[in-house]
Amino acid sequence: MRAGLNKIQRCPWCGNFIINAAIKNALKELGIPKHKVVIVSGVGCSGKTSQYIDSYGAETLHGRAVPFATGLKLANPDLTVIIYGWDGDGYGIWLGHFLHACRRNTNLTYIVANNENYGLTTGQASPTTPLHVKTKSTPEWNTLLPFDPNALAKAAWCQYSVHVIDKDIALLTQAIVDGIKHEGFSHIDVDQGCPSWKKW
Repeated sequence: MRAGLNKIQRCPWCGNFIINAAIKNALKELGIPKHKVVIVSGVGCSGKTSQYIDSYGAETLHGRAVPFATGLKLANPDLTVIIYGWDGDGYGIWLGHFLHACRRNTNLTYIVANNENYGLTTGQASPTTPLHVKTKSTPEWNTLLPFDPNALAKAAWCQYSVHVIDKDIALLTQAIVDGIKHEGFSHIDVDQGCPSWKKW
């Protein structure tokens, strides 16, 4: 099914809409033809992204988008491979894949929609949930220190790791353009709005 013909399955005002638009803007600015682009996603609110962008795509298993994308890039180095995940999937369930991708420095662009909770499963605490906030899984308050994703990436020798806010579409678009142009693994942590569950 062609991208754009699928019914959008996201909450109104979700930051994923802006991130998708920024990816489209970046690909247009770079002039990359759609048959040279693959969007790889995992499971979660970001999981449907490959269906909303007119390119090749794969919605992979929970926690397995990075190794899947690595295999694609090794099999066909001419492809522009973009991984689109979220904080629960990327910094929790498949943190090891993320850190080793930083170390290997394969030429991939990894965009993480960081809404600081497990939004698809109705708002449990994730590895980036701030201290002392209430979630479905921490009804009194969260007692665990959150990860700093960019510090983790840099500790694993990632040479391009940035943090941007979803509402600044111009800066987000430029971060994606720069990430795709970077020769090696690029990591873009996006502070993503979640109107349904991020209540802090």
